[in-house]
Amino acid sequence: MFSSMLNIDFSDLSEAIPAFIAAVAMPFTYSISEGISMGIISYVIINLASGSYRYKKISALMHILAIIFVLKYIYV
Repeated sequence: MFSSMLNIDFSDLSEAIPAFIAAVAMPFTYSISEGISMGIISYVIINLASGSYRYKKISALMHILAIIFVLKYIYV
Protein backbone atom coordinates (compact mmCIF):
# COMPACT_ATOMS: atom_id res chain seq x y z
CA MET A 1 0.00 0.00 0.00
CA PHE A 2 2.82 2.40 0.76
CA SER A 3 4.49 1.74 -2.60
CA SER A 4 1.98 4.06 -4.28
CA MET A 5 3.55 6.95 -2.35
CA LEU A 6 6.54 6.64 -4.70
CA ASN A 7 4.36 7.73 -7.65
CA ILE A 8 3.49 11.10 -6.10
CA ASP A 9 5.07 14.17 -7.68
CA PHE A 10 6.75 15.70 -4.63
CA SER A 11 8.01 18.67 -6.63
CA ASP A 12 4.40 19.90 -6.87
CA LEU A 13 3.42 20.85 -3.32
CA SER A 14 -0.28 21.07 -4.19
CA GLU A 15 -0.12 17.32 -4.84
CA ALA A 16 2.39 16.31 -2.18
CA ILE A 17 0.90 18.01 0.90
CA PRO A 18 -2.62 16.47 0.59
CA ALA A 19 -1.07 13.05 -0.08
CA PHE A 20 1.08 13.41 3.02
CA ILE A 21 -1.90 14.54 5.11
CA ALA A 22 -3.96 11.56 3.93
CA ALA A 23 -1.12 9.11 4.58
CA VAL A 24 -0.47 10.49 8.07
CA ALA A 25 -4.15 10.79 9.01
CA MET A 26 -4.92 7.14 8.26
CA PRO A 27 -2.82 5.60 11.05
CA PHE A 28 -3.58 8.38 13.53
CA THR A 29 -7.36 8.13 13.12
CA TYR A 30 -7.38 4.32 12.67
CA SER A 31 -9.60 4.83 9.63
CA ILE A 32 -8.84 4.79 5.93
CA SER A 33 -11.99 6.76 5.16
CA GLU A 34 -11.02 9.57 7.55
CA GLY A 35 -7.61 9.83 5.93
CA ILE A 36 -9.14 9.99 2.47
CA SER A 37 -11.62 12.65 3.55
CA MET A 38 -8.87 14.78 5.10
CA GLY A 39 -6.82 14.35 1.93
CA ILE A 40 -9.71 15.48 -0.27
CA ILE A 41 -10.47 18.49 1.92
CA SER A 42 -6.83 19.57 2.01
CA TYR A 43 -6.43 18.99 -1.76
CA VAL A 44 -9.36 21.26 -2.58
CA ILE A 45 -8.37 23.95 -0.07
CA ILE A 46 -4.72 24.03 -1.18
CA ASN A 47 -5.62 24.19 -4.86
CA LEU A 48 -8.19 26.93 -4.25
CA ALA A 49 -5.68 28.89 -2.18
CA SER A 50 -2.95 28.54 -4.81
CA GLY A 51 -5.24 29.78 -7.56
CA SER A 52 -5.19 26.65 -9.70
CA TYR A 53 -8.99 26.64 -9.85
CA ARG A 54 -8.55 28.88 -12.89
CA TYR A 55 -6.99 25.98 -14.78
CA LYS A 56 -9.89 23.61 -13.98
CA LYS A 57 -7.56 21.26 -12.09
CA ILE A 58 -10.29 20.34 -9.60
CA SER A 59 -13.49 18.76 -10.86
CA ALA A 60 -16.95 19.64 -9.57
CA LEU A 61 -17.13 16.26 -7.84
CA MET A 62 -14.07 17.12 -5.74
CA HIS A 63 -15.73 20.37 -4.64
CA ILE A 64 -18.92 18.51 -3.72
CA LEU A 65 -17.02 15.83 -1.79
CA ALA A 66 -15.00 18.44 0.11
CA ILE A 67 -18.18 20.28 1.10
CA ILE A 68 -19.85 17.05 2.23
CA PHE A 69 -16.80 16.02 4.30
CA VAL A 70 -16.53 19.45 5.92
CA LEU A 71 -20.23 19.33 6.80
CA LYS A 72 -19.70 15.85 8.23
CA TYR A 73 -16.98 17.14 10.55
CA ILE A 74 -19.11 20.13 11.56
CA TYR A 75 -22.27 18.19 12.37
CA VAL A 76 -20.82 15.00 13.82
